Amino acid sequence: MTTANQAFVLLDRDGVINEDSDAFIKSPDEWLPIDGSLEAIALLNNHGYQVAVITNQSGVARGLFDLAILEQIHAKMHRLVAGHGGKITAVYFCPHGTDSTCNCRKPKPGLLLQCAADYQIDLSETMMIGDSYRDLQAGIAAGAKPVLVKTGNGKKTLTEHPNLNIPVFDSLYDAASYLTRTAP
Repeated sequence: MTTANQAFVLLDRDGVINEDSDAFIKSPDEWLPIDGSLEAIALLNNHGYQVAVITNQSGVARGLFDLAILEQIHAKMHRLVAGHGGKITAVYFCPHGTDSTCNCRKPKPGLLLQCAADYQIDLSETMMIGDSYRDLQAGIAAGAKPVLVKTGNGKKTLTEHPNLNIPVFDSLYDAASYLTRTAP
């Protein structure tokens, strides 16, 4: 693993890194990066941040795709990020359905807490960047710093929760640019 208190940024996947779909991302061909997101991950890496992806993937429980397909989707994500000079250190996913009582499905904090334990991350110094309210809730529940991007479901989240008192950015690239400009 890594040394204690390394700087990490935690990212939701669908709607933050790649285009989201109400019909789910069910194959590598359907996984399409949002403009600037791959460059954003490389930018974060180049400024000393490691990146972990924290994602709900209920399509597995729904039978829309299996774990082998999910692995292929993530392999494509890793390959494209690497092609832009970046690296995703880890991917944590919840394969359970929306009615599950598991602790890993956002808005519950289980995946963030597992990542923090695995990499000795100080969540109080870590941003959780998402596009859905459940991403923000999971970040808060885990003690991380929630950040909203307007891609994916972000604009809808902002409309439904107009009084959020957290940083809001147009895209992951804008969030990464801000973070790397203001980092000590």
